[in-house]
Amino acid sequence: MRAGVWRFPPTALHWTPRIAVFLLQLEKRWISHIFGEACARLYPPNVGGISLNKNIYFNKLVLIFVFERKTFSVKIRQFMLMVFIFAATHYLQFLLTGVTPGTSFPEFSAVGQLDGEQGGYYDSTIRTVILKADWVKKSKDTEHWKMMTQRIFEDQQLVMERLGNIMKHFNQTEGVHTVQWVYRCELDDDGSKRGYMQCGYDGEDFLSLDLNSLSWIAPVPQALITKHKWEETGHVLFQKHFLLNECIGWLQKYVEYGRSTLERKVPPEVSLFQKDSSFPVVCHATGFFPKAVMISWQKNGEELNEDVELRETVPNQDGTFQKRSILTLSPEELKNNKYTCVVQHEGFKKKLQVSDPLCFPVVVRVCVSSGYVYFLYTPSFCFWFIVCLFVNKYTLI
Repeated sequence: MRAGVWRFPPTALHWTPRIAVFLLQLEKRWISHIFGEACARLYPPNVGGISLNKNIYFNKLVLIFVFERKTFSVKIRQFMLMVFIFAATHYLQFLLTGVTPGTSFPEFSAVGQLDGEQGGYYDSTIRTVILKADWVKKSKDTEHWKMMTQRIFEDQQLVMERLGNIMKHFNQTEGVHTVQWVYRCELDDDGSKRGYMQCGYDGEDFLSLDLNSLSWIAPVPQALITKHKWEETGHVLFQKHFLLNECIGWLQKYVEYGRSTLERKVPPEVSLFQKDSSFPVVCHATGFFPKAVMISWQKNGEELNEDVELRETVPNQDGTFQKRSILTLSPEELKNNKYTCVVQHEGFKKKLQVSDPLCFPVVVRVCVSSGYVYFLYTPSFCFWFIVCLFVNKYTLI
């Protein structure tokens, strides 16, 4: 027995007679051109989940999706410096999942997120809202949270009704099926607003809202009935108001509640490692916040794009993020060239330079104005780095 899970990116939900296992497949789909960077992960409803890998956390499993709009960047070349400008964007996202009865998973679950941080969780098994983030727990607006709890109860009924209706559209009366809804609103620091609303059924796209044309996009014939009904009844205008007014209002309220947390800037810890000369070189940045980060490579001072694999930015359990870039090259190329990993993040505040000729294979540079760090990699990286720490002078500003 098998139930698909909405592919943002493609994710499959496989059921065995006794155990349900989520298998995550990181792939890009059309959604990536909207949000720039997409990833899916499993969240525990309670704190203390056990990390299975960089994307999956296991306790009680609830499937949610996270889409990060790629941060706008501008590269300015002046005096041999690279300057990256990060535009501030806040977003509020609700992720609702309905599953047909008869499984070991909750029939309905809901997750609310602010800038990627889980603020609250609800499912039909516990039947109560669990506040997750500290800034949510400390807020005094009890009436607002009561209202949000009531909205979740209404969403539960609505999602399960829609699941039943979609099953009828597909002439399905039994089996394990899933419906998933994502509501998201975004607010830039210049006041620009955006909204997204999308639905998936059994691992495939079912409906998505186009606010520009005020219409629903139906990629499958079975969704046309719902599309025409909602467009004829003015449902689109209702959802537009919700996304660009009500949702934005909540977003502004929550940003004020959690400003100290959301606007913190924690620079990444960056490391280079390679198992041996026949393996790729990995540049790994971790422990940074906010999520916007850029990792690139240079070969002998020139930008390098070939044979580079840039992995997804994924969350750590402490609320920070990690990202890695993998460079594949031959031992001969590594021996005869100098390769530099360049990491840009707005959290860098200090400048560290190691420039003694004895230590030329290693250049570490953190710039205040541009927010970047250079790691120059050679086969003798580890040895020379240790030597530098003990026998060379360095400047810390």
